[in-house]
Formats: sequence, structure tokens, C-alpha cells
Amino acid sequence: MRTIALVIMSGLAASLSFSYAQQDSIKKEGFQFEVIKNNQATPVKDQYRSGTCWSFAAVSFIESELLRLGAGEKDLSEMYFVNHAYREKAERYVRLHGSSNFGPGGQAHDVMNTIAKFGFAEEKDYPGLLAGESKHLHGELDAVLKAYLDAVVQKKDGKLSKVWPDAYAGILDAYLGSMNNQAAGKKNSAMPAYAQKAGFNTADYIELTSYLHHPFYQKINLEIPDNWSQDLYYNLPIDDLMEVINHAIENGYTVCWDGDVSDKGFSHTKGVAILPEISGSSLEGTERARWEKLTEKEKNAELYSFSKPVTERNITPEIRQEDFNNLKATDDHLMHITGIATDQLGTRYYITKNSWAADSNKAGGYLNMSEAYVRLNTIAVMVHKDAIPPVIRKRMGI
Repeated sequence: MRTIALVIMSGLAASLSFSYAQQDSIKKEGFQFEVIKNNQATPVKDQYRSGTCWSFAAVSFIESELLRLGAGEKDLSEMYFVNHAYREKAERYVRLHGSSNFGPGGQAHDVMNTIAKFGFAEEKDYPGLLAGESKHLHGELDAVLKAYLDAVVQKKDGKLSKVWPDAYAGILDAYLGSMNNQAAGKKNSAMPAYAQKAGFNTADYIELTSYLHHPFYQKINLEIPDNWSQDLYYNLPIDDLMEVINHAIENGYTVCWDGDVSDKGFSHTKGVAILPEISGSSLEGTERARWEKLTEKEKNAELYSFSKPVTERNITPEIRQEDFNNLKATDDHLMHITGIATDQLGTRYYITKNSWAADSNKAGGYLNMSEAYVRLNTIAVMVHKDAIPPVIRKRMGI
């Protein structure tokens, strides 16, 4: 089995002084991480130049679930879900006269919704690559699909033709490959035998969010563009949401994470995402005096040098809400949280599998997101319902 072991992150030691062995001194430069818990995951993949992180993250999450359930290691096709989701998205776009969101983005539930209707295919059966390409290039595809649908809704003949869905499907199949010859692509809701035997059930997975403008412990329509299907999320207080993430990881589950990675504290290259406290009020003695003499540019350079752990911000529900209200916090990326680690200061981090290729950084395509970063920048998560602490499930009524 080629599942990712706990040592996957140890490659950071070379230039970043990263190590998962516990360090005796916290004065050494660099981050030193100790793994508290890490759950099984399949190898890192590469979405390359496609806006399909939602499929890669959700597929990685499902592959971990199949491992947890005893179905073995599977390499599922991300583009199988992309093809199906694009068809559903196009129908909605046309029915709403072009007023709904249409683009490459999506949510984890787009994958689950497809599985519920059509099952899934493996990568070997449906790689979804453009002819002659070894990586996913979707710039032309995305532009062509949008232009075609915009032409359809203009009704140049006074009405829609009966063939537009077939022509649209033809574009998808030309770029991604036809699903007609794939057994899993046939219109039936049966999943592969190994998934059925393991008890994999899409109804067991739910999405959670946390914002103040909706009532807590109820299903709400989260107002983010990529929730084009308008699926519902349970809204929890942020403390409960963080407890769900922790409880899930500690009990052998993983978490599909949707959040904002536009913050300057996010560095996939460096293998960390942090949220530095930018106020000098927390500094003491000569360190504070030195800090106050620095220019704003120098302060930013030091805070975001990723050379060692720093004091991080205290994130309240109100701060989260403000970022969401002013559109600063957006759902621009989905990833897969597999574990928990701590740095030499005792700060908690979440071991996160990205979909930007295994050789995209020295951590094998992973990064560690600090608790403060996750607390502020999480838009939503997907988990198995049994990964939620019983007391919170009771509040949710499930």
C-alpha cells in the first residue's frame, strides 16, 4: 500500500528546519513539528491548471474514507465528477437565463451528489485528460463552455434548440473524454461493489459552517458563489466547528476543508499557513523597542518570513463575520485535512493535503495550517456524521 505515512512531512528539514521529532530548544530557527495524530491518505495529486480543487479535495477525502472503512486504497477519477457537475451546472445556468454562477469552481457536495446519482469511476478508467496532455489544462475548456452557454441563452432563433444539451455534452467529452464506455458512467445509482461492501454511503456526510448572520444548529444556504446548487450547511458556533475538526482527526476521521488561502500568511511553498499578530503590544522589552523602529514593510517581511513560529491573532466570531461580510474571506480553495501537529511553542496545526503536486514543496505537497489560520479562514468543512461529538450532534438534531 502506498498510503501516506506519518513521515511524509519530514522532508521539510532541509531548508526550513522542519522536523516532526520533538525539539529540546525552542530557540532554534525554523518550525519544528511533532505529529499528534495523522490519518491514512492516498498519494498527493495535481490539479495543475484547472479550477477543480473541489473535486481533488473531496476525492482525496473519499479515498481516505474508503481506507478507513476497509475498502482498500483506491485512485478515483476527479474528472469524472467534473464532467458530471459541469452538465448539472449548465442546465441550471440555462434554466435561470444565465443568471446563476457558472465556472470551474464547486463544493465538496458536488462530488457527493454525483456519487449518489452515478457512483464513481477510477482514474485508470477515466483520466479526463486533454488529448496529448499529461496534466489538466482547462483554460480553453472553461472559456469555450461559458461562451457556448451564453450563446444558448441569447435565443437567437427565438427559442432554445432541442440539441443544445447534446452539443454541450459533446464539448465536454471532446476535452475530457467520453463517459459512454465507462461502466461507472451509466445512469444508475449503484456504486462499485467494494464501496457497497464497506458501507460507504453519501447520506452519512454533511457540511458545516459558522457565521453569525444565520441561526446556529440549523441548516442554512451558505451564500458563496461556488455553492451553485444551493446545498444546505449546518451552521455551528466557531468553537463547536473547531471541536468537530479536532474530534474527527483524533478519532480516525479526516476533514474536507473549504477556505480562504489568499491571506499573506498562507505559503504552500514554505509548507505553513499562519496568522501573525500584527500589533506590537504583545512584544516585550528590547524586542518591542526594536519592533517599533521597523518600517511597515520591514514588519511585514519579518512577520511573514516563515522563519519560525510567531504570536498569532485571537480570532473571535465577530472577526470571522466581518471578513465574510466585506468579502475578504472567500471560498477560493478546498483541501484535505488529515492530521494534527504542534510546533515547538505548543501551537496546534492541521496537517493538510493539497492538490498542487507532490513535488510542489519540500513537504511532499502537504502544509501545516495553524489553529488561528483555520479558525479565521474556514468557510466550511465536510465530515462523516459520526465524526461529530455526540453533544454537538444532539444540538444539531441528528
